[in-house]
Amino acid sequence: MILERILEHKRAEVRHKQSRGYLAELKSKIRDRLPPVEFTVALEATKRPSSPSLIAEVKKASPSLGLLRPEFEQQFDPLKIAEAYRDHGASAVSVLTDKDFFQGSLDDLLAVKDKVGLPVLNKEFMVDEIQFYEARAYGADAVLLIVAALERRQLIDFFALARELALDVLVETHHERELDKVLEWLPEAQLIGINNRDLKTFSTDLAVTSRLVKRIPSGKVIVSESGIQKRDDVQRLKEAGVHAMLVGESLIRAGDIGAKMKELMSGQQENAG
Repeated sequence: MILERILEHKRAEVRHKQSRGYLAELKSKIRDRLPPVEFTVALEATKRPSSPSLIAEVKKASPSLGLLRPEFEQQFDPLKIAEAYRDHGASAVSVLTDKDFFQGSLDDLLAVKDKVGLPVLNKEFMVDEIQFYEARAYGADAVLLIVAALERRQLIDFFALARELALDVLVETHHERELDKVLEWLPEAQLIGINNRDLKTFSTDLAVTSRLVKRIPSGKVIVSESGIQKRDDVQRLKEAGVHAMLVGESLIRAGDIGAKMKELMSGQQENAG
């Protein structure tokens, strides 16, 4: 399974970062940074009548598709993409920082945070404490915890560390069993992600969000992730009671990012005036 391959590679990657000197360097950078923005509050404050809040994703490649645009072979400009997201109404930006499977970097995260002015999610496969210090040092306001990737103790400890570093946490689930674990193990979690992608087949189905939303108690901020391609999908999420949506591939691959965002959030087509 692709997730297992990524996690195995990620554990090997972070082993090379285990040194007191590197951690001290990260802590020094953290001291020089402003406190993170309250990511969850920002999503709630920017909800629109016509659609959930949009977390727009900066993403160069994926394990299943490779490069998302042919021109990324020569040039990929995360800052330009994030600025387009900001200018067309995104509430926040998600930045893929995994190098080997998604061709991202922490430098992409830093550039977006420092130049774009929107709350930023560090989209990464968290398997070690050092990654949380990296996220904070490079400007993240929130981090991702994938329930499928973590044992109970890791999930609880990583959540506590993130909060200690003033980072919000998007806790990602894929099915009912994972969601029930989150509600039991992390009752204080406010930001709950529902990923519509099957980790075995990589197919997506928005029915996953429709099912899981009904199990989530009021007071949580619900984020639907993956498979959001068209206005009908957004309308479906809105009617299900979703607060925010994380969209990457359909925006990155659009000929005109701003027009695609307008289509998704307001229903106006890309060729509208």
